[in-house]
Amino acid sequence: MSARCQVTGAEPRFGRRVSHSHRRTSRRFDPNIQTKRYWVPSLGRSVKLRVSTKGIKTIDARGIDAVVAQMLARGEKI
Repeated sequence: MSARCQVTGAEPRFGRRVSHSHRRTSRRFDPNIQTKRYWVPSLGRSVKLRVSTKGIKTIDARGIDAVVAQMLARGEKI
């Protein structure tokens, strides 16, 4: 599965790991993805979302109905 948030669209970022001797190797910064289940009253069912912790805070602030409506308008599969 991809490490992508369905709400915010956060994806892995890439960078370099630098050792004490200053050798550089590639590394990956993954978002903190959680699988959460929400009851959506407008759909009349629960949905399972893969969201980052920032996405969870966004849902808490704006409400699940508003977030799901925006996701459906974007063409996101729920």
